[in-house]
Amino acid sequence: MSSGSAIRGSRVGSSPMRPDERSEPAPRREVTYWCASDHRVDVLFAAEAPSPETWDCPRCGQPAGLDRQNPPGRSRVEPYKSHLAYVKERRSDADGEAILAEALAKVRQRRGE
Repeated sequence: MSSGSAIRGSRVGSSPMRPDERSEPAPRREVTYWCASDHRVDVLFAAEAPSPETWDCPRCGQPAGLDRQNPPGRSRVEPYKSHLAYVKERRSDADGEAILAEALAKVRQRRGE
């Protein structure tokens, strides 16, 4: 029974296991970050690319910094806000009453009241 692949052990979109002899990978550098839980995070960057000051730790999700002795503090988790909470931040109660009165007037006008 055929598996559908013309070459045994290959699949569509697969690449060779070793780099091509005619090319070489771009120059890279490794940067080490440390989080408050003392997790080590090694990240590879292009040699000419600047490295950011912080990086998210893949183990605990907290920010990690370049200095092991002084890692960034734990990130503050924002509580969930509803749409109404955001609206209340932007509008006062008087604004809300005026908007509601205007909307009710439009509805009553459409109904013919």
